[in-house]
Amino acid sequence: MNDKTEELRDIFTDVTDGEETVTEAQEDTRGSLEKDERTDQERLESVVSQMRERYEFEGPLSTDDYIAVARGFYDGLPDEELADELGVDEEDVFEARLSLHLIDDADADEVDLVAIRNREEDDETLAAEYDVTEEQISRYRRVAAAQDESRTANDRYRDEFDSILADAALSERMTTDVREDGLEDATEGMETDVDF
Repeated sequence: MNDKTEELRDIFTDVTDGEETVTEAQEDTRGSLEKDERTDQERLESVVSQMRERYEFEGPLSTDDYIAVARGFYDGLPDEELADELGVDEEDVFEARLSLHLIDDADADEVDLVAIRNREEDDETLAAEYDVTEEQISRYRRVAAAQDESRTANDRYRDEFDSILADAALSERMTTDVREDGLEDATEGMETDVDF
């Protein structure tokens, strides 16, 4: 060792209180994102409760009903079927979906929501212009208002629902696909027409 190296070694041992090494054992961690330890139900309750508090939902539905509406929406169930399951009017389910920012493309398929969003004409005038009923225009305006409300919140709540419900459905579908593919691979080439 030359003088400089010895001098650096002495400084190192002085700084480290005489330790010969300063390496520590590394932990074997998996991933860098923190996992939410709550169940999907608890996460849904949290999102719905936050939204109920922030937007002061009106209507006959409970938090569990709103969660059922969200689950049904992601399962592709129509409002009518959800209403039957919950024992409420179809209109209550529609309003619940809008309150949860769960808007479907079919909710306003006959008009351009951007075009009617800021129009000041009454429902009758717009209904005549778009050749739809006044009830439909009223509905479209409620959909547009719900979209605006969601955008104002940066679609945060919709993203939360996507994270909880869409990811769960995708995970379940992928697991089923893997099981089916594995079974297919395992039985490939086997004789299945066997007499006992």
